[in-house]
Amino acid sequence: MASSYSFVFLHVLVIFSLARTAFSDLSDDFYDDICPQALPTIRRVVEDAVSQERRMGASLLRLHFHDCFVNGCDASILLDQTATIDSEKTSRANNNSARGFEVIDRIKSEVDKVCGRPVVSCADILAVAARDSVVALHGPTWEVELGRRDSTTASRTTANNDIPTPLMDLPALIDNFKKQGLDEEDLVALSGGHTLGFAQCSTFRNRIYNENNNIDSTFASQRQANCPRSGGDSNLASLDPTPALFDSKYFTNLVSKKGLLHSDQALFSGGETDELVKTYSTNLRTFSKDFAESMIKMGNIKPLTGNEGQIRVDCRKVN
Repeated sequence: MASSYSFVFLHVLVIFSLARTAFSDLSDDFYDDICPQALPTIRRVVEDAVSQERRMGASLLRLHFHDCFVNGCDASILLDQTATIDSEKTSRANNNSARGFEVIDRIKSEVDKVCGRPVVSCADILAVAARDSVVALHGPTWEVELGRRDSTTASRTTANNDIPTPLMDLPALIDNFKKQGLDEEDLVALSGGHTLGFAQCSTFRNRIYNENNNIDSTFASQRQANCPRSGGDSNLASLDPTPALFDSKYFTNLVSKKGLLHSDQALFSGGETDELVKTYSTNLRTFSKDFAESMIKMGNIKPLTGNEGQIRVDCRKVN
């Protein structure tokens, strides 16, 4: 099977370029003149990090997602707690869960070195690193629009309110994404990012013990072996059978009632997203195309541009 995926993604690159949205001054050639080596440098560091730990690809993708859902794609998720910064790292969705910060630090250091000065924002690094992580795990590529600037604030409260939770049902998920300007197709496609990575026991314990009507019993029993009713909160389980390969098995699992999170299975539970889940479960190319388009759309959520914000010297703190 792996060879067929290699054929799809090594020989047929899925490249998208959406027209610039009216609310954004981003462009895919933003660094071509001021630092042409910026993007190749990001790719090199991401590829190295993912080769050392395959799980890192999913972690970097998740950082971009969690950044964009909190006041836009502005690298606020990277800011450490200070007297004036209410760090998003301690929010419910990120605390003891968000990871990959040291990889972003390394990218920033390498990029600033090759550019000769801090010209690449941490927000753009997150966006490009997410794309390069997906590509490193045999997923589609896309043109990342660039020119974001970095926030000077963060909001743990907004992170708690706006990052979707693993306990959400379908109406709540639809409303959550709609608040960000994303529709139901974006919801399903971006949830497909769970074709990569793992989740902690605390996020799916209730599902495997208490949701008897919408979960495969054998699947639940298998997950219970590593996720007891009490304790083991940080024990990991893969979000789909191939957590280091971008494929459509996440959706195949949903059709078989084997979604790990309640919010995963909610996408295939008799609601309006069922048909799209079924389509993606049997058509990897369609999923890959839609995922890439939705990633571009998500990356355009309320970016800071022009003279807004700043270009941080250290991604973890305001200049």
